[in-house]
Amino acid sequence: MLPERMVSRMGGRGSVPCRRFPHEARDRASSMILREVGHGMKEFGELESAIMSALWSARRPLVVREVRELMTYDRDVAYTTVMTVANILYHKGLLRREKAGRAWQYWPHETRDEHTARLMREVLSGSEDPGAALLRFIERFTDEEVGRLGEMLHKVRAQRSVA
Repeated sequence: MLPERMVSRMGGRGSVPCRRFPHEARDRASSMILREVGHGMKEFGELESAIMSALWSARRPLVVREVRELMTYDRDVAYTTVMTVANILYHKGLLRREKAGRAWQYWPHETRDEHTARLMREVLSGSEDPGAALLRFIERFTDEEVGRLGEMLHKVRAQRSVA
């Protein structure tokens, strides 16, 4: 019989408990927001989000074993489950992969910032009036955020005039 720590709550063998999310409630809310973007499109479930976060924080390609060790999730997850979900994310175009011996190494197709920007663009384009939605979004900014937005717009204009 395997020691208790080696048996997952789901009954799988070889499962090692993942670290608990310190801000579980906030991250679940974030996960729910990511699920309902654009025209009812679903983005990430909770496990997909944990896998993507682990890969984004690693900043290098990881094999499934490493993803599983780095990810923070609120319950035990079997190696084969992480492998299956990583494969699904690959087929959705969210991950890249390359064979490393007998295993696959995975890395994100886009940075976290690029991903967030794409989601924001999809949400705005899904609005009946994207300009009005953008205005309502900016109206909720703090004075500091409005200042940063102004700096960023200046930077984008300068980059576009050079190109």
